Amino acid sequence: MRKFSIYGLALIGLLSLFSCMEDSPQIPLGEFEKGILIMNEGAFGANDGEVYHYDPATGTIQQNVFESKNGRPFAGLLQDMVASEGRLYLVANTGKVEVVGLKDFTSRGAVTSGLDISRSLVIANQKMYISDWGPYDANFNNPNSYIAIVNHLDGGTVSKKIPVSTRPEGMFVAGNQLLIGCSDAKKLEVVSLATDELVKTIALEGMPTRFFESEGKLYLFARDSEKVYFHEINRNNIEIINTVSVSLARATSNFALTDSGELLVITSTGWPSYNDAVAKVKVATGEVISAELFTGSGFYGIGYHVDRKEIYIADNNAFQGNGTVIVLDQSGIQKKTIPAGRGPSGFLMR
Repeated sequence: MRKFSIYGLALIGLLSLFSCMEDSPQIPLGEFEKGILIMNEGAFGANDGEVYHYDPATGTIQQNVFESKNGRPFAGLLQDMVASEGRLYLVANTGKVEVVGLKDFTSRGAVTSGLDISRSLVIANQKMYISDWGPYDANFNNPNSYIAIVNHLDGGTVSKKIPVSTRPEGMFVAGNQLLIGCSDAKKLEVVSLATDELVKTIALEGMPTRFFESEGKLYLFARDSEKVYFHEINRNNIEIINTVSVSLARATSNFALTDSGELLVITSTGWPSYNDAVAKVKVATGEVISAELFTGSGFYGIGYHVDRKEIYIADNNAFQGNGTVIVLDQSGIQKKTIPAGRGPSGFLMR
């Protein structure tokens, strides 16, 4: 009898638990927490960067999301989109950062002064760290590059600038260290987040631009005219422990990671022919699986949708009007095209 009573109480407890779980209200996703955000850089001089939202399930697209939700144009050249802390940070290389809510895209604040040629952003210790080339000198070099710090997640003023090597691009937070790829200087630099001071500089092969993670390993992507380099980084002591060298000529810094340990890299002959291609490379070995998975011209950005197994290519249409997004299957076969804004250059898959 006692045995039955114990089992009965356990069963009642389980039923109560499931009942509570079923009664708990499900918080619906916000309007922009699913689907694909298309980053449109905009045209130089016009500063008409914008964001489009595409729902692959329905095929619907919303144009000019920032302006429609805030009643004013973005008014900048959009360089990067970073989702963090329930916010979306829109980084303009014209020297500002707009902060919007990730759910509804309404403005939460901005950084509108103290920046020059801002490139990317990370959040650490409840602060913004913004990579910035700094101003051009008379020879169009950037000898005064820096990382700008803003002490509030919703924007405000620049509280400090940390001098770094020429042309910082992507960043990555590893523990209490901020890793920075300085492209023109060909260096990996490290800032201590405890002191906000530069503490280490490592020379690299190639021009580093962005960090990525594959199969549990951290890499810094770099390139030159003939090769691509995947520099593997030890997260504990921030040292390069291995470099995968890939024979891939004319690679750009536009790449996307698949869910099978491969990198999709855009290559381009540049002006005047602009013969562009998407190459597929195995990260662990550097094997070029396909140098021309898909070819065309005007390829300006690339993304990969893990759930749908689709490749998204941003085609800038030579900046003659609006661009297009080309959607491919995994094998590189074109499935459809999607209208985009001026100079589409990147994606945020939700």
